[in-house]
Amino acid sequence: MRKPFIIRLLSALDSKQWLALGIFLAFALIAVPILHLAVPEDSAFHFSTYMITLIGKIMCYALVAVAMDLIWGYGGILSLGHGLFFALGGYAFGMYLMRQIGRDGSYQSDLPDFMVFLDWKELPWFWVGSDHIGWAAFLVVAVPALVAFVFGYFAFRSRIKGVYFSIITQALTYAAMLLFFRNETGFGGNNGFTDFKRILGFPITSSEMRLVLFGLTAIMLAVTLVFSAWLVKSKFGRVLTAIRDAESRVMFIGYNPLWYKLTIWVISAVLCGIAGALYVPLVGIINPSEMSPANSIEIAIWVAVGGRGTLIGPIIGAFVVNLAKSWFTVSFPEYWLFFLGLLFIVVTLMLPQGLVGLWKKVMKKEGAAA
Repeated sequence: MRKPFIIRLLSALDSKQWLALGIFLAFALIAVPILHLAVPEDSAFHFSTYMITLIGKIMCYALVAVAMDLIWGYGGILSLGHGLFFALGGYAFGMYLMRQIGRDGSYQSDLPDFMVFLDWKELPWFWVGSDHIGWAAFLVVAVPALVAFVFGYFAFRSRIKGVYFSIITQALTYAAMLLFFRNETGFGGNNGFTDFKRILGFPITSSEMRLVLFGLTAIMLAVTLVFSAWLVKSKFGRVLTAIRDAESRVMFIGYNPLWYKLTIWVISAVLCGIAGALYVPLVGIINPSEMSPANSIEIAIWVAVGGRGTLIGPIIGAFVVNLAKSWFTVSFPEYWLFFLGLLFIVVTLMLPQGLVGLWKKVMKKEGAAA
């Protein structure tokens, strides 16, 4: 007898993993608000607005890393263009935030400031409805999904894979970045969107709104982790892993890899779009630089450092690399890229299974010694 879906979903994680997830959510949803609102700012235990923004931003990156792990760690598809889907989600929600500025902007116009500056007389057709948060939420999911589906269908149908697929995804992202840099496309050019004021009528810079965004990001990361664990343990996930390891054999026994690869590719793109939508109000800006090839390469590095094919590893990798980046870019900004390159080389040569793989080896040795 087939178990109900909710039972299968709950069994995606073991008891220790559920405990760890519960502790994480308790910290994000209970401890952080108390430490931020109730603890005085001069206390060492105060959780500052800067820390809320930084950790919230990294949680968005961790969500992207999990999305990358689904296609690379379990599907064997290395994308160097996931920054595109992240930025598309950010721009979709950024359009809503720009419409909420209204006449509080520099030009006191119902049009976004950059459109007034460029002497636009009316909103482009693709901005219609962007003042409604429901429509914005739909675009956050639909736009990355549509782009991923169209690109993925033709790429996977042509059986493009390996380094060729990686190069094409990077080229796609770079082309989109150049397109968004142009003022006439209607997305703010090289400045992008910024100077946001409100979400649903509430000030976006208030402490309460920061905590709400932080909590929503934490919940989304937890939900994504549980969903991904269930997905990779399902029949779909087992077939996907088989395609990664031996695609020809899977085709021989009657499965069509196209739809499995396309499905996980679209799911991964949608998760990136959601992460981008959460990222924009937290940091207060979105511009075409989020689509730069370097950003997409960094996403792959997060997964490699943490350990691909583990789900929790990419989250760890995203936190480790981005916390190191925050420190390096302040203390030694000129050495950050050298450190990042060295880190990737060391992980590739000495830790092919990442930090999670290293931890498992250490625990196995300790168990054998005991």
